[in-house]
Amino acid sequence: MSAPRLKHFGWGRQGEGLSAEEEAFVLARAEARFGTKLQVSATAPPLDEIKLAAPRVTAPASLSFATSDHYDRAAHTFGKSYPDLARGLARDYASAPDVVAYPRNEAEVAAVLDWAGGADATVTPFGGGSSVCGGVEPKRNGHKGAATIDLRAMGKVKEVDKTSRAALIEGGTYGPALEAQLKPHGLTLRHFPQSFEYSTLGGWIATRGGGHFATLYTHIDDFVESLRVVTPKGIMESRRLPGSGAGPSPDRMMIGSEGIFGIITQAWMRLQARPAFRGGGAVRFKDFFTAARAVRAISQAGLYPSNCRILDSAEAYNTGAADGSVAIMVLAFESADHDVTPWMKRALECCADHGGTPEAAGAGAHREGAAGVWRNAFIRMPYAMERLILRGVINDTFETSITWDRFEQFHDAIHAATGNAILEATGRKGQVTCRFTHVYPDGPAPYFTFHALGEPGNLGAQWHAIKSAALDAVIESGGTVTHHHAVGRDHRPWYDRQRPPLFAEALRAAKKALDPQGLLNPGVLIDPA
Repeated sequence: MSAPRLKHFGWGRQGEGLSAEEEAFVLARAEARFGTKLQVSATAPPLDEIKLAAPRVTAPASLSFATSDHYDRAAHTFGKSYPDLARGLARDYASAPDVVAYPRNEAEVAAVLDWAGGADATVTPFGGGSSVCGGVEPKRNGHKGAATIDLRAMGKVKEVDKTSRAALIEGGTYGPALEAQLKPHGLTLRHFPQSFEYSTLGGWIATRGGGHFATLYTHIDDFVESLRVVTPKGIMESRRLPGSGAGPSPDRMMIGSEGIFGIITQAWMRLQARPAFRGGGAVRFKDFFTAARAVRAISQAGLYPSNCRILDSAEAYNTGAADGSVAIMVLAFESADHDVTPWMKRALECCADHGGTPEAAGAGAHREGAAGVWRNAFIRMPYAMERLILRGVINDTFETSITWDRFEQFHDAIHAATGNAILEATGRKGQVTCRFTHVYPDGPAPYFTFHALGEPGNLGAQWHAIKSAALDAVIESGGTVTHHHAVGRDHRPWYDRQRPPLFAEALRAAKKALDPQGLLNPGVLIDPA
């Protein structure tokens, strides 16, 4: 049986969402935060209420795997960001693609690009559509039409090399299907972003997504062995090697390219044996900065935990992991080869040096107590946004990174700027929380969440004011506009300020060489020359 289709509005598949108990918990926390009862002020758009313009271009009969069906066009209009939801509430689906293609192989991908070139239609690559930064919305940008290429039909693990511990995997393979196909071989990619169920390998690579490991293997980059990409000018494939010093890496050119150069159709990926040894638990600290100093000690000790994330007291309270009086560290080690007890013991010693008190430790502790509560909340978080926005709540996240020597001042600057922006945009105080998602010996990746009570009908504009002020502060304070959520169109103005001008020129030159008509995902990363 096939799985239910993806929602045209909201996270996940049709029929999925928060349970009544989960929704009651989220609403209770939100009402306590804002000091008021939250009333439903909007309804999610039923499919039959969404009005779409007639397609400006249509696919020829030779592209039998392409459609202009109402659902397909509506479901490929947006990703899953807050402004995407706000526009969905307003029934604004004006940017819906004219055509959605579901190619089954590389030849059909190339056929769509050939047709788009002749029809003067832009092309948006679409993995699972879980973008939270405006990365999959079709844009015509002066062209006649817009098409979306959805790679879900290209979801196979084509070859497994157990000797080298690698596999050749198609770009449209969703996370669960990828792991299911690797499991009989005793292998795993072990890249588990929050969007794992609703995102694909090609999407992870194109956006430089961050995954399961808080240290060492933090991004999908670390697992890419070689890539094969279909561009409007032809196919580009890198040589499969464990490493190379032969000039700039062609893989690195495509990793993080967000679909502006070509469509990633398959990749050789480095794998791991499935873990057999685990240890973990939660550690309590008096405050967030003290917990951060413990994280720095662990990261610089070369212990490389699989999980080493900290939550400030408000973040811990909001997810139910603590009572709001302490910061929490979620700590875990894993290995397919050896007992991790000595590593866990040494990490807890680093925590104790900074006043950390372990809640629990052991093979199953990473899924118990505060660690387990936070893990479950983390997985379920995206479902909450589509329920809260109906009640006028603005809640969103942004992530960045900074070196350790600047972290505390950086944190306070971002926290203050975001809080002030909430007050200015909405006329009332909101809340800003922080956690670490990934950690490096030279600095952390802070992940901020903001909560505000907005004005129904004006939520998108208020969100933009808050997010803009927050990212202004990030750039002015020396951080990156994104650590693992990609640039898309939402982050584009700040990315333009972050990247070196000469590098922008080099990107434009590469774009012109690979996509001379400027059809692929226009407006993402760069503007066509």
